[in-house]
Amino acid sequence: MQDSLVIAGKELNSRLFVGTGKFADHSKMKETLQESRSEVVTVAVRRVDLSGSDQYILNDIPNHMTLMPNTSGARSAEEAIRIARLAKASGMGNWIKIEVITNSKYLLPDNEETIKATESLVKEGFVVLPYMSPDLMAAKRLEEAGAATVMPLGSPIGSNRGIRMKEMIQIMIEDIKVPIVIDAGIGRPSEAAEAMEMGADAVLVNTAIATAKDPVAMAKAFDLAVQAGRSAYMSGIGSSSTNAKASSPLTGFLHS
Repeated sequence: MQDSLVIAGKELNSRLFVGTGKFADHSKMKETLQESRSEVVTVAVRRVDLSGSDQYILNDIPNHMTLMPNTSGARSAEEAIRIARLAKASGMGNWIKIEVITNSKYLLPDNEETIKATESLVKEGFVVLPYMSPDLMAAKRLEEAGAATVMPLGSPIGSNRGIRMKEMIQIMIEDIKVPIVIDAGIGRPSEAAEAMEMGADAVLVNTAIATAKDPVAMAKAFDLAVQAGRSAYMSGIGSSSTNAKASSPLTGFLHS
């Protein structure tokens, strides 16, 4: 059964998005990205050496992957817009992940500033994928502004604490028409599978893969988990019950 994800007209076969931060070295990152089978990768614009040195991170991005630069470090809509324009002018394409974070302790996205940046960048022709704190009304405003997806956090970025915002995200999945990509906090392949079973359209994973003892093997594990979770969701997961229900009849020929 064909079950591709389409974002801004681009058909994606993998629902695992990956990041490029926290890898010990570029060679390990390159191998991990390749083996993940992911087709979308995000990189912080502020980490890109535009001089094109030997450590130019974009050289290690596999050719088949869609680059999604992000505005990490932006503390206002204006800063995010400026970073997005710089990324596009530097040849990094027109996909942009908006990150506006004003809280330095918990690193939670500022939804209001994110909405402002999304509104402006969509008008400029960007494919905007905003990272946000789970909130239905904010998600609706992002959708109305023309966001290609909305990307709610599962738990604080880099925490590997899993999907702590499950109830709020589930509401968004049920009510938002654009794809939902759960971003941040997913620490285990089982949590990626859970996200897909909920009905999320994709997940973005960085820390859990990059900081694993074997990032390449972990990337493969996440790839399989995402596939399994999506397959389960598409198959129609059975309802749960507080009561026990026998899987085989309790009456039959033995009691006839």
